[in-house]
Amino acid sequence: MGTALDSQEEQLGEVLERLHEEYPDTTISLNFSNRLELLIAVILSAQCTDERVNTVTADLFAKYDDAADYAAVEQDELAEDLNSVTYYNNKAEYIRTACQQIIDDHDGEVPDTMSALTDLPGVGRKTANVVLQHGHDVVEGVVVDTHVQRLTRRLGITEQERPEDIEQELMELAPNSEWQELTHLFISHGRAVCTARNPDCSDCRLADICPSSKTDSDVDLASGESWE
Repeated sequence: MGTALDSQEEQLGEVLERLHEEYPDTTISLNFSNRLELLIAVILSAQCTDERVNTVTADLFAKYDDAADYAAVEQDELAEDLNSVTYYNNKAEYIRTACQQIIDDHDGEVPDTMSALTDLPGVGRKTANVVLQHGHDVVEGVVVDTHVQRLTRRLGITEQERPEDIEQELMELAPNSEWQELTHLFISHGRAVCTARNPDCSDCRLADICPSSKTDSDVDLASGESWE
């Protein structure tokens, strides 16, 4: 078992430095070509893999061009287009109603503020942060997905459980310049090494400073996996 550094800020700083070296080119893995496509892809990514979302949106984005197309399509037809992603009926409704709201309130353009984005159906802080960062080049917060949630707790960076609380703590601990890349670094490490149920602690760059590090290959460190 590793030993965390003296403070949460020092711990996070060392973790980020090592992950930058390990994953120098990490970035968002969703495919999109404009802000609306990004918004839709992130809505679809809730509790679904980015790989699956990219497969679905390859056809979806060829079929629908703008917010008016999504708002006009029948619920059943859009749900059928999305039927290989999780909760596709709910997500179809979110997309249709969000696009209608974008037309009614924002002249058909994806808004560029946290309050306006989170006012859209199916859009919480995580989705809004992704759209702001990668669609508008506005870094207002930290995207906390399941990987960030899992790793920050395992690494002793936070004891918070709610994503919103984790985000606020990370914003206090990390400089603004790290807020966007932090998420991608943790996602890359969470996928490659620090997986939910069988983390590869023996081949982890963070093992010596990770208070959860163990060498058992079958160790189950899963916790806080309910939020996507």
